[in-house]
Amino acid sequence: MIKIKQIFLMLLVTLCSTVTFSQSTIKGKVIGSDMNAPLPGANVIEKGTANSTTTDSEGNFTLTTESATGAVILSYIGYNTQTLSFTSNQDFGTIALLSGGVGLDEIQIIASIAVDRKTPVAVSTIKASEIELKLGTQEFPEILKSTPGVYATRAGGGFGDGRINLRGFNSENVAVLINGVPVNDMENGQVYWSNWAGLSDVTSSMQVQRGLGASKVAVPSVGGTINIISKTTDAEAGGNIYTTIGNDGYLKYGLTYSTGLMDNGIATTVSAAKTDGDGYVDGTEFNAVSYFVNISKRINEKHNLSFTAFGAKQRHGQRQNRQLISTYRASERGIKFNADWGYKNGQVTHQEDNFYHKPQLSLNHYWDITNKTSLSTAVYASSGTGGGGGFSGTNKFGLGTNGVSDYRFGLYGPINFDKIVAENAENRTLGAETILRASRNDHNWYGVLSTLKTDLTDEFVLLTGVDYRNYKGIHFTEVTDLLGGQYYADDSNVNNPLGTYGVGDKISYYNDGLVGWLGGFGQLEYARNNWAAFVSLAASNTSYKRVDYFTYASNDPLKETDRYNFFGYSAKGGANYNIDQNHNVFANLGYFEKAPDFDAVFPNFNNTDINDKAENQKISSFELGYGFRGTKFSANLNLYRTSWNDRTETASFQQPDGTTAFANILGINAIHQGIEIDFVYNLTNELKITGMGSIGDWRWQNNVENIQILDEDQNLVDTVNLFIKDLHVADAAQTTYALGLNYKLTPKTTVAVDYNYYDKIFAEFNPSDRGTVKPDAWEMPSYGLFDIAMNHGFKLGNFNAMLTARMNNVFNTEYVSDALDGSGSNAETALVWFGAGRTFSVGAKLNF
Repeated sequence: MIKIKQIFLMLLVTLCSTVTFSQSTIKGKVIGSDMNAPLPGANVIEKGTANSTTTDSEGNFTLTTESATGAVILSYIGYNTQTLSFTSNQDFGTIALLSGGVGLDEIQIIASIAVDRKTPVAVSTIKASEIELKLGTQEFPEILKSTPGVYATRAGGGFGDGRINLRGFNSENVAVLINGVPVNDMENGQVYWSNWAGLSDVTSSMQVQRGLGASKVAVPSVGGTINIISKTTDAEAGGNIYTTIGNDGYLKYGLTYSTGLMDNGIATTVSAAKTDGDGYVDGTEFNAVSYFVNISKRINEKHNLSFTAFGAKQRHGQRQNRQLISTYRASERGIKFNADWGYKNGQVTHQEDNFYHKPQLSLNHYWDITNKTSLSTAVYASSGTGGGGGFSGTNKFGLGTNGVSDYRFGLYGPINFDKIVAENAENRTLGAETILRASRNDHNWYGVLSTLKTDLTDEFVLLTGVDYRNYKGIHFTEVTDLLGGQYYADDSNVNNPLGTYGVGDKISYYNDGLVGWLGGFGQLEYARNNWAAFVSLAASNTSYKRVDYFTYASNDPLKETDRYNFFGYSAKGGANYNIDQNHNVFANLGYFEKAPDFDAVFPNFNNTDINDKAENQKISSFELGYGFRGTKFSANLNLYRTSWNDRTETASFQQPDGTTAFANILGINAIHQGIEIDFVYNLTNELKITGMGSIGDWRWQNNVENIQILDEDQNLVDTVNLFIKDLHVADAAQTTYALGLNYKLTPKTTVAVDYNYYDKIFAEFNPSDRGTVKPDAWEMPSYGLFDIAMNHGFKLGNFNAMLTARMNNVFNTEYVSDALDGSGSNAETALVWFGAGRTFSVGAKLNF
């Protein structure tokens, strides 16, 4: 009996020893080859088992294997899966996963992607997986709302009408690049997100570079750079179909398919989607068809070609006019109330709407000249058609006294277009009193962007390039609906003495804005041991010309202006020092001069009152940063100050009669300074905590005289002085905080909860209401919002499937997101837009 026990104990010890011996500990660091940056959350699975882990915020992993030898599978969304063999207690060191797109690595050269602990700028990166999880029915810029310095809202609430401010600067002063190609309007710098309605479907990653940024393209960005990298062609064959439903009739469905890289060196990916809905806000129905095509050809080891085409044809109703808070309270629809729509013959008809189609085409060529020198060139073009709706003639769209109007259905009701139709029909040969029109802003734009990269030594890299653009903006007002009238009378066109117009005819104004751009840039980069630094110089010439077809006779030499040229330049530099594997510090500084906007040269929208001596805008900026990278905790701290002199500012505001007016403000100065912090804490392999805080102090520095106010038909209506010295810059939260939890319930199920808080938001001011010294505009109430999202992956037969559910503003918080200051600068007189209440969406995707 004792012998049996002894034998049993010996076998047990031997078995335990064998199990212990068979285990192994492996470790490594996973990075993406495209950005040379860590891939946090990458999956690490021991092949043939359920034993797995994920990488931390620095891309590091440690896994205790079940066997002494075997293989480990590394995977991350957007990158090719890699399998590595291991032996006992192996350290793989740094493992670079190749991007899953053909040509994606090359795009990084043109797109100027910042690298963590190397590029000395403040940066945040959003991956496609996060966009897919969290965006839902939100506007595309809202995915950045948990980024330091960002304030993003849906503005009036129409589909694609979202806006974004970065460090207090609006989109006119934030460079937005798609695959390195600038998309800011060439005349006024604005970004119309409705033009890119399908962008969320095709984004591979989005990087926000705050401040000077790492962009080498010869376009200076004041607030920062939003760098959007689209998907290229997937290296592996396959695709997916997906659908999403949401609040207020939201329905989206689409598909994506890739051939993968074929034997002939060609790879193709196509994607298309359709989106429809009624809109959260009344009268903001929308529909959009988006598409994306990429064809890549690997010619040989030295040459690659890639053609990309994408765009979205969309139309949506808008809420252009803000209302008093008391008006929303009195309306049955509450914060969803919209005064800019109604019914005609029982059909929904929009007084204000937006329609646009802007296909973007680009052909990229990548040439590896030698093993140390490469040339990346992008030739691109876009042709935009569309505009925004409104009315001309007698304004019959007001809300009346206490919400009662002869031209509306009931108290604060929709517009009764049938009554206007009847009145216009009675006028007969006298013409229509009120019509619907569209302010068109068509354009043709093409350019070339080319970057040469050469490794001078092991430490020094030189990048040089050229940036050429040619732009023609075509501006006119078009009659879209005579509302029962026989014609509309307008005397704006001196070449049409009759002055009578029908549907499709041009009225009010018709002119072209011609913009030329030629720039060059050079950047020297240095990296050795713990140091990385760069010095960058850029210069550009911007030329403006105006052609007017209405104000001047067809044979009048004043019809066309001369070209007015403005030379701008920039100089910037920075350095990063990695103190050790955990700590780094960086600093950057720069100065640049930016050409005035088109409207600053032609402030009165004619060819005679030309401000050919308009000043270049002068911007200086510096920033200090500190970073900590630990096994579980990572954080960034940034201090910044930007000084902007001779600023060009175009303000739009709502007049008492409900129409929109515009002001060209020249020679204004501002200081934007603040502190930002963000962190990631991997509490466990399953729970990640993120957070950020941003405190800004943004103020105007001087008063400005002789500000010209123009109406929607580009007529001068007033000239005023502007007293705003030491007042806060409006229209964005100067203080923001965010806290997020990301919990992996199972390897296939993730839950994300986010809280965002906004404070110190000042209403926009009406320039004509600041003719005397006044205190700050109304400070809007602070507010905080909770969002929640969840996705779950599962097998459906032989296919991988994913379900995703999202809810934004979970507690249905009521808040003012945008405001225009009123008399007395208080809540009672401010005109506001309320933000969206609780919204939701549920989506499903099937991969094949």
